[in-house]
Amino acid sequence: NNNNDEELKQLIAEGATLVDVRTADEFASGSVKGALNIPVDRIALQHSKLNKEKTIIVFCRSGNRSAQAKVLLSQKGFKKVVNGGTWKDINSLM
Repeated sequence: NNNNDEELKQLIAEGATLVDVRTADEFASGSVKGALNIPVDRIALQHSKLNKEKTIIVFCRSGNRSAQAKVLLSQKGFKKVVNGGTWKDINSLM
């Protein structure tokens, strides 16, 4: 995770879209308040739910799937995607 916490906090405060890319079951067992759940294997199909103009912070359990999601979204023309790492990290910044 190459973003520092202060930067992430700032983006969250500015209203970044939070996207949990874990499975629906993982999401149901706990996530970040206000986060959308779009599992990484659905990102290519469901990216239209997201606003290209807004900063999007993707996160998962370890940071691997969110790194994948960032690449997939970039391929769809999203320029402001940040890999937030783990959902627990993001939760601790809320």
